[in-house]
Amino acid sequence: MKRVFILSAFIAVFCFATTATAAMKIKLGVVTKPGSAQNIVAEKFKELIEQRSKGDITVKIYHSKAIGNETEILQQIQMGTVQMGVITGGPFDTFDPVVRVINYPFLFSGHEQADKVLDGPLGQEILKSLESSGFKGLCFSENGFRNLTNNKKAVKTPEDISGLKIRVMSSALHKTIWQTLGANPTPMPWPIYTELEQGVIDGQENPLWVMEVYKFYEIQKYMTMTRHVYSPHIDVASLMWWNTLRPDTQKMVQTAMYDAAVFQRKDNRDRNAARLKMLREKGMAIEDAPDLNAFRAKVAPLRDMDLYKDARVHALLLKMLDATK
Repeated sequence: MKRVFILSAFIAVFCFATTATAAMKIKLGVVTKPGSAQNIVAEKFKELIEQRSKGDITVKIYHSKAIGNETEILQQIQMGTVQMGVITGGPFDTFDPVVRVINYPFLFSGHEQADKVLDGPLGQEILKSLESSGFKGLCFSENGFRNLTNNKKAVKTPEDISGLKIRVMSSALHKTIWQTLGANPTPMPWPIYTELEQGVIDGQENPLWVMEVYKFYEIQKYMTMTRHVYSPHIDVASLMWWNTLRPDTQKMVQTAMYDAAVFQRKDNRDRNAARLKMLREKGMAIEDAPDLNAFRAKVAPLRDMDLYKDARVHALLLKMLDATK
């Protein structure tokens, strides 16, 4: 009976693999709502893959937490019940600590450097590492440089952060960053508008598009341009599912997702100046020139903390720091 089951499973996988572009449907999970950075990647991918496959491949985007938070989406991708996802980098560190390297504070000087490194060999090393956790890393799209907002006081130095209750992602690294800076970090799944509005948390940290799309200018008075972490999305597929696809289908999916990521990065960056202007007009008090040297000095000990002591993680961090000097 066991042999029959194995043989049947093999035949099923083989048949799927040989007909991978015949009316194939992809479930793609994102936690954010339409208009958000993740959704722009997902929608562009859907457009490109459906066009290039001549309709043989269709994509259903599950947005707005329809199938769970980012950690739950990743778990479904591991199991193969969801085929793909556009996920913020932070939640991956509970699956593979190597991802902590790209979220190291003040790592990248700007967008051009981030693209060069993440599209290059070091980025590919991180994507390849995810296979050990059941993910096929495809490429990096962009969440953006994260900035601090709060509703209590203006923040210019790390000392100003002391005691602020800041929402963070479900990420050991992000929690440690804000503990090191003197805040009270509070892991909390997305979305968080109600919690900010009711004062359950004082503030949060995210890229500019979040302030616009989620209307945080309505409930957050102060923003500090800390740019403390460059936050990519990691665009992934279920490795279990990926291995059933024919090589030509894999190439088509990979290329369509990369092209969608490049489109989205440019779109996100092109909008940032207008976003800042709008946020000021809406009444946010924006600190453009915080004491970033003081912030960098405060978080410098992170490289020697337990989060980076794993030999593989530490070696990659040193390569990353060298590449971004």
